[in-house]
Amino acid sequence: QVQLVESGGGLVQAGGSLRLSCATSGRTFSIYHMGWFRQAPGTEREFVAAINWSGRRTYYGATVKDRFTVSRDNAKNTMYLQMNSLKPEDTAVYYCAADTSRAIWSPSQTPSQNQYDYDYWGQGTQVTVSS
Repeated sequence: QVQLVESGGGLVQAGGSLRLSCATSGRTFSIYHMGWFRQAPGTEREFVAAINWSGRRTYYGATVKDRFTVSRDNAKNTMYLQMNSLKPEDTAVYYCAADTSRAIWSPSQTPSQNQYDYDYWGQGTQVTVSS
């Protein structure tokens, strides 16, 4: 059974930090590009960050660039999202996802920012930033 499980969400004051984790199991996710997305109530799902299979290529949404850092530890089958300088507008449910169409064999090692390219998703973890 393929699983992606997020953890690390919670309540934090503005300016604070959180680190989200995405643990994977059931498939060799270490060869796939992966990403983080978020969705606030009443809004569409938004791209946050993505990372290629090796971790050497990363890509960020404009609203989180220079504050968030995506990384992965393939030996632990886990991806991370370090979130610093959090703002109330970062409040959302955060989802991790895997894109099995882009992987170690792909000619392009740029991970996708399009949610429809991702075919495995976690259940989400709530992040709430108070002002």
